[in-house]
Amino acid sequence: MFQFANPKILYLLLVVPAMIVVVILLSIVRKRNLSKYGNITLLKTLMPDVSLWRTRIKLTLYLLALTATIFAAARPQFGAKLREHKSTGVEMMLAIDVSNSMLAEDFAPNRLDRTRYAIDKLFASMNQDRVGMVVFAGESKVQLPITSDYRMARSFAKRLSPELVQVQGTEIGQAITLATLSFSKNRDAGRVIILITDGETHDNTALDAAKRAAEQGIRIYAVGIGTPDGAPVKVAGQWLKDEKDEMVVSRLNEELLQQITAATGGGYIRATNSTFGLDEIVNEINKLEQGELTTLSFEEYNEQFQWILAVAAVLLVLESLILSRRNPRLKRFNIFRE
Repeated sequence: MFQFANPKILYLLLVVPAMIVVVILLSIVRKRNLSKYGNITLLKTLMPDVSLWRTRIKLTLYLLALTATIFAAARPQFGAKLREHKSTGVEMMLAIDVSNSMLAEDFAPNRLDRTRYAIDKLFASMNQDRVGMVVFAGESKVQLPITSDYRMARSFAKRLSPELVQVQGTEIGQAITLATLSFSKNRDAGRVIILITDGETHDNTALDAAKRAAEQGIRIYAVGIGTPDGAPVKVAGQWLKDEKDEMVVSRLNEELLQQITAATGGGYIRATNSTFGLDEIVNEINKLEQGELTTLSFEEYNEQFQWILAVAAVLLVLESLILSRRNPRLKRFNIFRE
């Protein structure tokens, strides 16, 4: 595994093209100034010791040395071996409703966008627990296997969309079952499912799935997103209508979500525009007994900057050995013939 220990230093590489531009501009200004004193070709014969090739080669060597020094300062590293880390925390599977009803606009800008923002904020604040994601509508899919890589988790959370599933609907029972099967085999870790949905399900297996999860020691917490009064659903700029050509209104089904969470000893909270509820749920989860988590990662790295610094030093030595002007004593060894 390769990485830079100080990647932000690589922004200094922008100095290199900037220096090249400055040198080109100075060269143009120099030529204009020289042209004021006579023909450029004639002036060159009056300055036989001046060597443009030497100047260019010295500049090239200097810029290469500067580039190598910047890369060395960023500290390139290669992973030496996998290391096992142990910590305490829980495994947390998020089961996220991505059905069309999540496009209802009773939350600004809509339910799904509000969910994406809340999940990203949650992952940005986490540091110990392991997380995964299941997305569901009429079918369920594992969007992110259980992991402690929060950067990857945030990246996946930003892609949440109804297009992730091909079958529309809201099969909560199937989502709970898949989330239950998606935990690691580490039985010592605490395990919770966070269900984020409007609760409008088209199956009657959700409660049974919750009871099976409870039998395995899994608690379910739910965030109900939506309002009891509901809101129409807009898909691809068009209001969604049923077979009677009446506008579809999606309403929050709190009763089912409360039954699901009660069956597992979890908790339910209704999201609002001011607070989504994930922070409150995580605070409750943190009060539970924490289990031991094991994570494998590349922790030991071999520093590689020494080799790059050596190259930079050689380039600087070569640059210093090359004279800007021709040395009359070394004319017969001149390798910069023009």
